[in-house]
Amino acid sequence: MTVTTDPAPPAPPSPGAAGDGSLAAFGYHQELRRRMGRYASFAAGFSFISVLTTVFQFFSLGYSFGGPLFFWTWPAVLAGQLLVAACFAELAARLPIAGAIYQWASRLGSPAFGWYAGWIMVIGRIVVVAAAALALQVVLPAVWPGFQVVGGDPSPTTTSGATNAAVLGLVLLALTTLLNVLDNRALSAVNTVGVTAEIAGVALIVTLLATHAERDPGITLHTGGEGGLIAALLVGSFTAAYVLIGFESASEMSEETVNPRRVAPRTTLSALTTSGVCGGLLLLGGLLAAPSLTDGRLATEGLGYVLTSTLGDGLGRVLLADVALAICAATLAIQTSATRMLYSMARDGVLPRSARLARVPRCTGMPGTAAVVVGVGAGLLLLLNLASPQAFLAIGTTCIAMVYLAYAMVTGPMLVRRLRGEWPPPADGDRDELGRPLFSLGRWGLPVNVLAVGYGLFMTVNLSWPRAEVYDPEGGHWYFQWFTVLVVGATVGTGAAYRWYRRRKGADPASGESGPPAREESEGEAVRA
Repeated sequence: MTVTTDPAPPAPPSPGAAGDGSLAAFGYHQELRRRMGRYASFAAGFSFISVLTTVFQFFSLGYSFGGPLFFWTWPAVLAGQLLVAACFAELAARLPIAGAIYQWASRLGSPAFGWYAGWIMVIGRIVVVAAAALALQVVLPAVWPGFQVVGGDPSPTTTSGATNAAVLGLVLLALTTLLNVLDNRALSAVNTVGVTAEIAGVALIVTLLATHAERDPGITLHTGGEGGLIAALLVGSFTAAYVLIGFESASEMSEETVNPRRVAPRTTLSALTTSGVCGGLLLLGGLLAAPSLTDGRLATEGLGYVLTSTLGDGLGRVLLADVALAICAATLAIQTSATRMLYSMARDGVLPRSARLARVPRCTGMPGTAAVVVGVGAGLLLLLNLASPQAFLAIGTTCIAMVYLAYAMVTGPMLVRRLRGEWPPPADGDRDELGRPLFSLGRWGLPVNVLAVGYGLFMTVNLSWPRAEVYDPEGGHWYFQWFTVLVVGATVGTGAAYRWYRRRKGADPASGESGPPAREESEGEAVRA
């Protein structure tokens, strides 16, 4: 029996040698269509984060545990994520390849390590798609009662609301999957329209809430939640942690972006920064304009309640319709990002049915099979909502924890490289497509990297901790209390079983089941890039 080992990852080429964004130097040929400009690249990251989707979805959770004080978890999480994004921006300039987390972890660590990072991210992204699709339930029934097609209570925490959320989510997934199978011009157009509408909506909502303020910002220094200060800082941070992920989507779309070495690093940072400012203003506006902070509605109905009760049903519903549009664009962007990750791994032949998953028809230039797999996987997760309303929170927190873990699997080996002196700043000849120096943190690289790793590991543990009061408040559902731990464990265990099975079969490297295509550069050349 022949046992194969993963080959050394391909060494990144000198940026000057591939300044046109060509994939040939990485061992790949161009299949996806390179049409996206800077705004479309920004839209990919901003749509994934989608502050209108996620703030409306998780505002009530943060408030119920931390009260107004949970607002301060937002700038804390934003600062931590900016550290991670800065590290990713350096990588995006040097490795503009689809499947960014998988590709980066493979080259900074090892192919086996990168495979686990990619596998965790693929599963995590599928869970994120499901969580985003569930968000429609938070706004659509408030826009028009006819959207509540199952039962009468629209709250996502009730049986009828949870069931209806699954129905609406399945319809949305069918539409986003279709767009992900078509030409990427349609996908980019929908994302661009969605982002423009979302930015306009955020500006209008923040302005209107500011003009209807009932109290001053000093209210954010009060807890008022069920768990006091500690809960405000830990459980309350779930809101910001869930919102401020996905900024690396611009890097996932690098193979479809014009001038990716210059565009992707900047749009990664700008998408996160813009989302952070917009989301923080939304949180503050909601707290200042809420009719009451003590009647319990803010902890159960969130910002939707603030809009309709403060601005009136007519205007409130119009703004909620804009939120619904943002949710649709976010679900589309997240599914696109997950599809690119799946495609990138399949292209290296490291997944079951890789040849089919990596297929890109010439007529569309889109990895359609991978998109369908992501859509079906997310749809199956939505069915958990039929079992219990508590699945809504379990799905949401699980996907965040998995994404944070995958992020740490990139920043961790990157830090090891720096400590070994194997991550020097770009040489004078390292230029982007326009002949300008690549993005670099310079002397700040090491401290930023250290803080990024520490922050990422802390948040992974915080999100995964099986708190009964958060995941199983009614009791009797131990599997929801331990849902995140169980899913992460099952993901790693399933991945290990597959890799063991593949090795036992003696996978032939020539068949494509051997990881990224190897190149013959020396280690020094790999490190320099």
